Amino acid sequence: MKMVMAIIKPFKLDEVREALTALGVQGLTVTEVKGFGRQKGQTEIYRGAEYSVNFLPKVKIEVAVADPLVERVVEAIQKAANTGKIGDGKIFVLDVSHAVRIRTGETNVEAL
Repeated sequence: MKMVMAIIKPFKLDEVREALTALGVQGLTVTEVKGFGRQKGQTEIYRGAEYSVNFLPKVKIEVAVADPLVERVVEAIQKAANTGKIGDGKIFVLDVSHAVRIRTGETNVEAL
């Protein structure tokens, strides 16, 4: 099992969710986060005053999937979240050693 974690632009969330649903992904976790990458924030003008925004709003998506589905999930997220501009985000794939569904006690892949 793997945990696929993606940091994306907030307005791309619905497209990514639809792409993952089409693959058969049954659940995901979404968290509103702030951060910066290479762009190191941005400068904005508000009421004539220029100020720096150091942490940009992003969305973190986490989805646990069985090993055979990992590459397709990563490709789907990459295609759906891509705008071609700086700040599109990152995708991380982590190993999951154990999973348990609290309600039924099912473990590992059956718990997903």
